[in-house]
Amino acid sequence: MKPKDIERRFHTAKIELRASTNGIGVLFGYAAVFNRYSQNLGGFVEQVDPAAFNKTIADGVEVLARFNHSDDALLGTSLAETLRLGTDGTGLWYEVDLPDTSTGRDVKALAERGDLRFSSFAFRTMEDDWGYTAEDFPLRTLKAVQLVDVAPVVNPAYRDTTTGLRSLADRFELDLEEARQAAEQNKLAPLLHDKEASRAHGHEEKPVDGQGATHPSIGELRAKLDADSRRAQLAELRL
Repeated sequence: MKPKDIERRFHTAKIELRASTNGIGVLFGYAAVFNRYSQNLGGFVEQVDPAAFNKTIADGVEVLARFNHSDDALLGTSLAETLRLGTDGTGLWYEVDLPDTSTGRDVKALAERGDLRFSSFAFRTMEDDWGYTAEDFPLRTLKAVQLVDVAPVVNPAYRDTTTGLRSLADRFELDLEEARQAAEQNKLAPLLHDKEASRAHGHEEKPVDGQGATHPSIGELRAKLDADSRRAQLAELRL
């Protein structure tokens, strides 16, 4: 099986530098927040389900803390317990014992001055779901992910959403290039509606694993509602 691509997301949040009895300080922040829409990721928005990180944390998968996601800027690891992770009502939090290295001292100085304003997490998607916002904008929900690293970042300029669009294309049986072009033209929602309308008129939907296997698609729900409405109208006519 081909390994899933690594994706990265960030958000703006306060990063705290806390005192430590062992080491030069502890950096605390939220790598992800739950149930909050992201910025436009290129035709869709995204949110993180509160259970998205449960398996990673329960299985004790090794997670790294790296400044700016750089291999040359290691701050801590979960296996060495220099990085600790957890979830609460806000999101996925991390705290890392800063090492007495050039990177650790730089991060401490930047945190003390308030220069660190972004946190990020790198992940592989294990399960996601697709729907719409109240404004009818395509919405991806990360249901389960394999966490790779968490990081305080200075420049959150990356926004590679190819993997997200590939997931959407697979779910709706679209050509990836077709989905990408629609996203670039801000026409992704009409394309998905057309696809769902086609399914509702008798085309078989592609089966999906995981959450989608037990929860009907939006197209299926709409088709069922239309059928229920027609039955109700017929019942009224008979009265």
